[in-house]
Amino acid sequence: MKRRNFIQQTAATGAFIGLGGLSLSFSENYKKHITILHTNDVHSHIEPLSQNDPRNPNMGGVARRATLIEKIRNENPNILLLDAGDIFQGTPFFNFYGGELEFKLMSKLKYDASTIGNHDFDNGIDGLYAQLPHADFDFISSNYDFTNTVMNEHVLPHRIFKKDGVRIGIFGLGVELKGLVNAHLYKETKYLDPVEIATDMSRILKEDKKCDIVICLSHLGHSYKSDKISDVKLAAATENIDLIIGGHTHTFLEKPEIHINKSGKKVLINQVGCYGIYLGRIDFYLDKDNNISGDGRSISV
Repeated sequence: MKRRNFIQQTAATGAFIGLGGLSLSFSENYKKHITILHTNDVHSHIEPLSQNDPRNPNMGGVARRATLIEKIRNENPNILLLDAGDIFQGTPFFNFYGGELEFKLMSKLKYDASTIGNHDFDNGIDGLYAQLPHADFDFISSNYDFTNTVMNEHVLPHRIFKKDGVRIGIFGLGVELKGLVNAHLYKETKYLDPVEIATDMSRILKEDKKCDIVICLSHLGHSYKSDKISDVKLAAATENIDLIIGGHTHTFLEKPEIHINKSGKKVLINQVGCYGIYLGRIDFYLDKDNNISGDGRSISV
């Protein structure tokens, strides 16, 4: 069975996942429903892929994504739409408009937040900054210190959203830029240890800020053969994260992976390839005590 057909046929079923030791079965005890939609590594792909594309002909495109997102919003108004970075670079749209079109369209789609990927520095940190007026959504990055740059005070270390009384805390992590991006492009941006930052951010959001769901927007990459930090390693080394939405490695997951964190609890990891040809969907269900379970899948666009 082709991957696209498989996804379309399984999109309605997903994988119901109990978090924190909850039962895998859905019951009437679940009173609240929060939907997380997400993309990663769209790389300026505004239009669908060519009909001659050898792997994903005619897939993707902002217009189709918009239609799909609107349909899901009509089903459930309690939605967050997130991106895990590398919005820029990859088509002539970026070469001509420098990111203006990408940010304007994401704003039209009502994205709530994005983290920052390495390719988002391709026009330099000044080029990224110049496009901020076109973005009606927040940039969240916890381990890039922008203190001595133009991006200082324009990026949040975390943000809390409230949907149907549910507090959803989001923080962001970026890949190390040194050796990956020319230093003159990111200038004095400092890279902070992602495990240390994630430990602090997730504790603050879960314990101090009393968030019911904690999400990490990660542009670290799913996994590596080396010891390089990745989403999989991050999940194992931390506590208090419920969902890691990944990017950078263009990893396609048919449904979220379940990993075990430092305290023995379950963490979901999801990533939906690249170029906007899939939309990730995670549905969280909360009972009267705000205990959570989740149902996730990737949907072809």
